[in-house]
Formats: sequence, structure tokens, C-alpha cells
Amino acid sequence: MLFCNIDLLDEHLNWKRGQYVGVRNDTIEYIGSTEPSADYGERYDGRHRLLLPGFYNVHSHAPMTMLRGYAENLPLDRWLNEKVFPFEDQLTAKYVYYGTQLAIAEMLQCGTVSFTDMYFECQAMAKAVLESGIKCNLSRGLTVFDDSAYDEQLPAYRDNMDLIGNYHNAGEGKLQVDLCIHGEYTSTPKIVDAVAAQAKEYGLRMHIHLSETQAEHEACKQRYGLTPAAYMESHGVFDVPTTAAHCVWLEDGDFDILKRHGVTVACCPASNLKLASGYANVPEMMRQGIAVALGTDGAASNNNLNILKDLYLFAIAYKGYYHDSTLITPQEALYAATRAGACSQGRKDSGLLKVGCRADLCVLDVDTPQFTPMTDAACNVVYAAQGTDIRLTMVDGKVLYRDGEYLTLDIERVKYEAQQGTQEILTSL
Repeated sequence: MLFCNIDLLDEHLNWKRGQYVGVRNDTIEYIGSTEPSADYGERYDGRHRLLLPGFYNVHSHAPMTMLRGYAENLPLDRWLNEKVFPFEDQLTAKYVYYGTQLAIAEMLQCGTVSFTDMYFECQAMAKAVLESGIKCNLSRGLTVFDDSAYDEQLPAYRDNMDLIGNYHNAGEGKLQVDLCIHGEYTSTPKIVDAVAAQAKEYGLRMHIHLSETQAEHEACKQRYGLTPAAYMESHGVFDVPTTAAHCVWLEDGDFDILKRHGVTVACCPASNLKLASGYANVPEMMRQGIAVALGTDGAASNNNLNILKDLYLFAIAYKGYYHDSTLITPQEALYAATRAGACSQGRKDSGLLKVGCRADLCVLDVDTPQFTPMTDAACNVVYAAQGTDIRLTMVDGKVLYRDGEYLTLDIERVKYEAQQGTQEILTSL
């Protein structure tokens, strides 16, 4: 495809007008202000459009689209124990498959090209990912509350071995397998040690929840005399590249730990606000050079997977909380939603609109009232754009969503099956 006469946000997220961008196979091959002589196939009319790198949602629980609007207006412990866990106990592979497809449809519609997920029935999730063509770092959520060992007797261990053997790097690398420790409070030291050792043995990345709530954070200190970050460090979790979700209640020494190990923080502003978890100290993370990327969390706590909504909150919430309007520039917010997310997944050739990078792109319609006037394209994307402004989402050079149509999903079937599945579960509860 050749994007013709299109405005874009370049590799530094600066606005350039009237550019030509040539995509061949899965790679951005040409960017320039003049039309290239090479034939790139389809010509895409870029008038009134803005091209930018696709978004990375680095913390989600995709099948929780099935719980959208179900568990509301409750504190986190009651939200989990009274609503979420009983519902999830009824989820089968079929429900998880269609819930994941529904999540992917929503993400593609909002310009997301890749997501990092932890859940269960991951083989069904992997099938949904590979059929759709989106990218994903997938991990099997691991919770253990007894003295179980991490071995063949544990379902999560068997699932992880199957995922590693049969799905890691599937779809020409679109699907990556990570390992997961749900959290300090949902596991045991023995389990954490074993999963950390397995991650090192297989060269895998790690995905965890960390210091999401004050109660979680303080309880860990009471149990072990360590913050959750220090606890995870002491058990070797951060010896492999790790994405740590939330990190709302970090203490001074925790920032040093995350920085030292190159941990990426998955900031989820909508979920943290809705569940009243608090405000992550993103300004301090950025000041210390900690990598910060953006996540939506699951649709049960957001309630959608529109990354542009979280981008907006990420750019404004900390200004208000810390009483400093200079915090988090539009470029910093966009970097968190694009390049930082790609790097957190180990996709070093992605997340940039740059020659030689993967063609993971999205196109926005800027011929709209909210984009007029466009005096600064980055500002408009961060502060004014809506998910419905996305007109095209491309992953590895393949268009997956365009002008309201899904090219790899039967969206009507997906919506029907998800609605039916949720109704069946609610009837059984």
C-alpha cells in the first residue's frame, strides 16, 4: 500500500504534512514528501487523514468483555469475590474464545495493533489472536493459594508448557508467550521462585500485577517486611524483562528497583480511577527514567478497550492530581501508547513510523469537528480524538480494520455469541 499525500506523526511524534508512506510486505519501506517511483500496489488517499503508529495495550484481560457492566460500584475486594470470580468460574473455552474476539474487534476499531494479556483458557485465546491477525503477548494467569508445587500436577504449569511448545512465536511472531504471576497476594514464594526460574530457562518475559491497591501493598509488607516490588526482586522475577501492571502504591525504594531492572510499568488510569485504587506516580517514574506504557485493564473495570480514552486520562489525570499542568506532554503520552508498549513486548522493530520498522499503523479521520482546527496534530490526538475517528488499522502490513469493516472477524457472529454466552452464565449464577 502507498499512503498518498497524508499527514503523519513521525518517529519523534512530530507533525509532518503531505507525506508518502510505502509499505511492502510487513515493513515500512518508504517515507518522503515526494511520491516514490516504486510500485506499492494500492494507493490510499491520505487527504483529511492522519497516519501514526498503532497503539499498544500492555495490560488487559481480553475475555472480560463478557463481564462488561456486570460488576459495578463495589470496592475491589467485593468486586472480585462477589462478582468477578463467580462469573469467571463459569467461563469455558468457547466463551473465552468469543470474548477474546470481541475484545480484539474493539481494540482494532480503536487503532490498537498489539496487546499484552493474562488470563486462562489461553489456547482458545491464542486461536482468536491468530485468526484475527493482531499481535499479542499472552500469558496464563497464575494464582495459587495453597502449598502446591509448580509442576505437572498444577494446571497452570501444564498450560504454560503447552503454550511454550506450541504457540510461542506463532503467526510469524505475532503471538508471543509470556509467563505470569498474577500478584504477590495470589501466589506463594515457592511458586514465584519456580515461575521466575522457568522464565529465565526459556528466555521469556514476565507479566504481573504490582502494588495496585494500598491494602495489597501494605499486606505484603506485613507478611514479608518487603514491598511487593522488593519481594518480586528478591525472588528473581525481575531477572527477565517484566511488565508490571498498575504500580499505584510504589514507595521511594521501589522506583530504584524498577529502574535497575528495566521493568515497564503498565499504567491503567481508567481502571485505577474506576476501582478507586488511586493515582500512580507517573511523573516520578518518568523523572527517574522508568519505562511507562499504557493499558486499559479488562472491560469489567474500564468498561471498554478504547485506548484513546486511557491516553486522554493518562495525559490529564496526573496534571490535576499533582497540581502541575506541565506534566506529561502529548509526545510523552503518545510514546507511552506506542513505542514504549512495543518495547515492553520485546518488539524492538515496532511502535515507530520509521523506515525499516514493522507496518503496524493506524489512520485517523481528521475531517471532523473535534479535529478542527488542527494547529497541533499530537495535541488533537491526545486531547480530542475519539475511538470512532480510526478509519484503518494495519498489522504487519495487513489491513485488519477499515472504515467500519473487519477483514478477519465475523463481527456479527462474535457479538451474538458473546451476548448469548454472558446471558447463559448470568442465568446459571
